[in-house]
Amino acid sequence: MFGRIMPASAAHAPTVVIENFYPCIEGGRHPIKRVVGEPLDLWCDIFMDGHVVMSAVVKWRAAGSRRWFESPMHPVENDRWQGRCSFDSMGRWEYAVEAWADTFRGWKKTFAIRVQAGDPDVPVEALEGARLLKDGAQRARAAGAAAVAAQLEDVAELLAQLPPQEVMDVLLSDDLQSLMDKYSDRSLSTTSSPLKVIVERERARFSAWYEFFPRSAEGRLDKHSTFRDCLPRLDDAQAMGFDTIYFPPIHPIGMTARKGKNNTLIAYADDVGSPWAIGGEAGGHRDVEPKLGTVEDFVWLVGEANRRGLEIALDFAINCSPDHPYVKDHPDWFYQRPDGSIRYAENPPKKYQDIYPINFHCDDWKNLWRELIDVVLFWVDKGVKTFRVDNPHTKPVSFWEELISTVHRKHPDVIFLAEAFTKPKMMQALGKVGFTQSYTYFTWREDKAGLTEYASELMQGEMRWYYRGNFWPNTPDIHPYYLQNAPASMFRLRAALAATLSSTWGMYAGYELCENKPLPGKEEYLDSEKFQLSQRDYNEPGNIKGFIARLNSIRRDNPAMHLYDNLAFHGADHDQMMCYSKCTPDFSNRILCIVSLNGYDPVAGMVHLNLGALGLGYDQSYRVRDLMHGNVYEWWGASNYVSLNPHGTSLHIFQVEPA
Repeated sequence: MFGRIMPASAAHAPTVVIENFYPCIEGGRHPIKRVVGEPLDLWCDIFMDGHVVMSAVVKWRAAGSRRWFESPMHPVENDRWQGRCSFDSMGRWEYAVEAWADTFRGWKKTFAIRVQAGDPDVPVEALEGARLLKDGAQRARAAGAAAVAAQLEDVAELLAQLPPQEVMDVLLSDDLQSLMDKYSDRSLSTTSSPLKVIVERERARFSAWYEFFPRSAEGRLDKHSTFRDCLPRLDDAQAMGFDTIYFPPIHPIGMTARKGKNNTLIAYADDVGSPWAIGGEAGGHRDVEPKLGTVEDFVWLVGEANRRGLEIALDFAINCSPDHPYVKDHPDWFYQRPDGSIRYAENPPKKYQDIYPINFHCDDWKNLWRELIDVVLFWVDKGVKTFRVDNPHTKPVSFWEELISTVHRKHPDVIFLAEAFTKPKMMQALGKVGFTQSYTYFTWREDKAGLTEYASELMQGEMRWYYRGNFWPNTPDIHPYYLQNAPASMFRLRAALAATLSSTWGMYAGYELCENKPLPGKEEYLDSEKFQLSQRDYNEPGNIKGFIARLNSIRRDNPAMHLYDNLAFHGADHDQMMCYSKCTPDFSNRILCIVSLNGYDPVAGMVHLNLGALGLGYDQSYRVRDLMHGNVYEWWGASNYVSLNPHGTSLHIFQVEPA
């Protein structure tokens, strides 16, 4: 990226080359993601003709604002300059680099050399320096800094009158240079084209999600629960340390082609259907299923959640039952078949006879898009600040870019989670156009090599600038094979991996009860809650609620766990032992995790730490305090022995403390 090309009416042509920005997503097409107060470290290449001393600043401002903030950049090597900016409010921001030939710094450098060498031109060069100082004084006075102007003029007079050797200490002082930097001559500066940043709230980067179906809140097969029945579930989730409660769709469920239990094609009178088949006599996407209550009841529940420090995330599923009002009022929004019928949704071999997909490229697409955006804004006005978006990869990427940017212009605090289990490039594109968080392939990464490679790709590679992976060990759609008929130890280990590898994780209700009965031969639950009410005793013996609560408590209490891109892997001899760390940049908080991948048998072996990644010296002793179990060990050096047992201590979450 070169310095901005100036129009013909500009005062001067570009004087500096500014290029090769990092980070930079597709040449600046997409924004980098940050949260409020999170610094952005960047670098670029800056150079110009001749042998001049240069200065550069990184400048940033809220989009649409005329006020720039700035901080100095510093050369690191071979014309590469580094800088840092940070953002104090949510919204869209932009930053640019401004660079120029710094005449005062250049003069000062050569003047010192001339003085030391006894150059006969020193008196003339002193007058040149005095002129530069007086010019700086004029700029300071024009900016309203009369006192600074007087200081610079005094130094200029000294330089013109006294022997140069007597004023060298003044010229070389940091205070004088700071004043000249503040009022430097930028008349021939060059400014790069701006790059974009989207700044979100802290929960965009650090959160813990808990999903449950409000209709099964009481865990009874004989009673459809309401919003008013959900408070015990909120309290239970809060006690386990979750902060975001995700509801599957809460809208009216259609009757036509309603699915029965276990996804059968025949529904009986007591079958509740799939909540993703949205729309019926009671309305569509702006309404709620009457058996759950009313919109007013939902708003009440949102308020109750907020009072507990929780947020309710809604599922935004762009599906329509054949009974949805859109089908009658806007049949052209759907895919028409030659016989006049509307095509239902399919993902061969799966068929969704109870759902009509929408045609985003129909002739009336502008009104369609506007309507769907207004649906999101409707629920934002009801207090919803977080949305889990169902299957966004089956809708145009351009639609999501339009929807998210429109919502964020009015409500920059709204969070969008993409539920897109599809090809990597589509998942990445959704992150680039604005999705705050995204589901991942974590659920299908089982061995050490696969987990290490995937987590490194997400949190250490280019994706970390625009894609925040939300790790889920299960969902209503995914009951992974390694949890089927598995013991509680496997559930503990997978939860620990999800919660400590990523700064954002979630789990679907029943995980804390170690529900492990599968639909034979499939990665699905037997008697899936997607199609029926679920019976549960949330306090039944053998639950791991205490373990989950401790896990989330450790995450909350340790700032290193709040960061996303600070993951570092360490060596472990055993192929079923993971070793990794997360530290704050200043090493005030160091967390070291050692987790077994085997929920059935003990594993043991040496771990080999990269002590530099932990901010430790190689000849330094240190303490590791197990935050999960309370034990403290004295370690020295990079290699130490660890033994893990699924029936006892199956993992360590160590706080590392220099001795």
